Amino acid sequence: MSGDNRRVDAMPSPAPAPSPPPVPAHPASASLARRLAAPAVTLAGVAAAFAYVGAVDPNEPGHYPVCPLLQLTGIYCPGCGGLRSAHAVATGDLAGAFGSNAMAVVGYGVFAVLWAVWVVRATRGLPTRITLSAVHWWGIGVVAAVFSVVRNLPFGSALAP
Repeated sequence: MSGDNRRVDAMPSPAPAPSPPPVPAHPASASLARRLAAPAVTLAGVAAAFAYVGAVDPNEPGHYPVCPLLQLTGIYCPGCGGLRSAHAVATGDLAGAFGSNAMAVVGYGVFAVLWAVWVVRATRGLPTRITLSAVHWWGIGVVAAVFSVVRNLPFGSALAP
């Protein structure tokens, strides 16, 4: 036989391993600043909203629109009194805030705790993801509905704004 007639199944050589991503050129403090940017912007937005509501009193008519449910039916929704509550918090009147909308004050507290957790986790470089199951969402809805019903009944008038 002349020549080499053997069939050689050549395996393709493996692709070179991808190189690791380049190390960022910023110093560690810039990385920390970048991680804290979103919580800082969020806090700035919330602080601006509270500053505005603190400066423009919702207790004086004409500054804010009236709740459509209250205007049409005379029934307080879960949010009725929320602006007055925010105004009271912004001016340091916590008792007045609870009297205007206790559920909103609890919401402000929950926001403050979640924001603090967000900042701590961002500082440590940990991801922050808060997910609520359907049961939690239904629970929040039930609490809001019960709050709304109770504040419209005679025995729950202390919860009305």
